[in-house]
Amino acid sequence: QVHMVESGGGLVQAGGSLTLSCTDSESAFSRSAMGWFRQTPGFEREFVAAISASGTTTYYADSVKGRFTISRDNTKQMGHLQMSGLKPEDTANYRCAVDRSRINSASRDFRGYDYWGQGTQVTVSS
Repeated sequence: QVHMVESGGGLVQAGGSLTLSCTDSESAFSRSAMGWFRQTPGFEREFVAAISASGTTTYYADSVKGRFTISRDNTKQMGHLQMSGLKPEDTANYRCAVDRSRINSASRDFRGYDYWGQGTQVTVSS
């Protein structure tokens, strides 16, 4: 059963912007923390950003702080990752995930997440 579906990836020039979206098929989304992670071949999955169930608490990797913004709309069971000032090193497959056991915080560790999307590719050209 597919729980999470991402969209919004693509090819963009350095300095450009993209917004990724993630839809959860379950209404439990509103009671789940959500995170975005990225991965490139040969490297470990990397934390990007996370948000608590209510959206009041957010977390960012140092490498994206000030450039990326995570948000969510629980009425639509959707999460978003707004990315600006993109750099070639941001090129990766971006995946969203939900943690059904966490409400008031969110984890930076991918092992804490229960359901994952297949990912959407972001490619930043120099």
